[in-house]
Amino acid sequence: MVTDTVKHYPVLLNELISIITPQHGGTFIDCTFGQGNYTKKILSFDNTQVIALDRDLQTKKIADKILTDYQGRFLFKNKKFSQLTDLKIKNENIKGIIFDLGYSYNQIKDPKKGLSFNSCGELNMQMGLNNFSAKDVINKLGAKDLEKIFKLFGDEKEAKKIALQIIKERKTKKIDTKVLVELVERTKKKKNFKTHSCTKVFQALRIFVNKEISELIYGLIAATKVLKKDGVLAVVTFHSLEDKIVKYFFKSLSEYKSVSRYIPKINQPETLLKLVEKKPKTATKKELEENLSSRSAKLRYAIKKNNFYDFKTDIFEKFEHLIKVENLGHKL
Repeated sequence: MVTDTVKHYPVLLNELISIITPQHGGTFIDCTFGQGNYTKKILSFDNTQVIALDRDLQTKKIADKILTDYQGRFLFKNKKFSQLTDLKIKNENIKGIIFDLGYSYNQIKDPKKGLSFNSCGELNMQMGLNNFSAKDVINKLGAKDLEKIFKLFGDEKEAKKIALQIIKERKTKKIDTKVLVELVERTKKKKNFKTHSCTKVFQALRIFVNKEISELIYGLIAATKVLKKDGVLAVVTFHSLEDKIVKYFFKSLSEYKSVSRYIPKINQPETLLKLVEKKPKTATKKELEENLSSRSAKLRYAIKKNNFYDFKTDIFEKFEHLIKVENLGHKL
């Protein structure tokens, strides 16, 4: 069992607060409640309200404590952020919406979740409201499917070798976390001393099990819909796939489509978002010294220019190749 004695650091907290400016009051949505650190910081300012979401049922215990401390100003729902529009908050004056796509220390160290390659026992990786576990993936999908998952979601160069070894191994023994770690370490010849041999495989499984690609896309679309004019959408990512999706989404809705200079000028619809900064914010030297896990964090944000609800986006077409791999979960 994981205790709360180890401090969890909310990544890029100061930068986030400077962007969403809760000191001026308003209603905010915390789409990844976790340990509640962002929410508590926002509620520390007068005249603020927070609507928080988290798919992990364990976070409700923390939410109940905050509900006691900030009655009438805090609402928690055990939902995935892709379900944001289900809350029917279309008419609320939402000033800011935040996503922190990382995992808390408590979640990583929870042996029941099995997110870490240092865990023992069955492969799980379910963050809540899931349809299958990592155990199902490893023990049921074929070699080609496993290879696609490891290659596209983990950028694992030896994805094929690892997938074939898994198929061979599972014929004679049950593959749990420990067995998978030993298998990957044995299969990978080239060692990277900066990162663990299993980092990419475990990242890929976690993304696949929790459908993190489509969840993020649906979450960004839902957040942009409910956000009001001049509201801020801020997202903290921790790996390149997440950052590519967020970067493209913001860019595609903040820039006019390029038109050849040989084509007559055409009227283009007004862009929905405004980018104040094109480059992401990253952790300061001081934060890196206090919390090494913030080294991969990138904070991007956009401001909504118009108040309309529905809009068009080609983000699903852009990342169709990832969605197809994610949909292999239908076989389980």
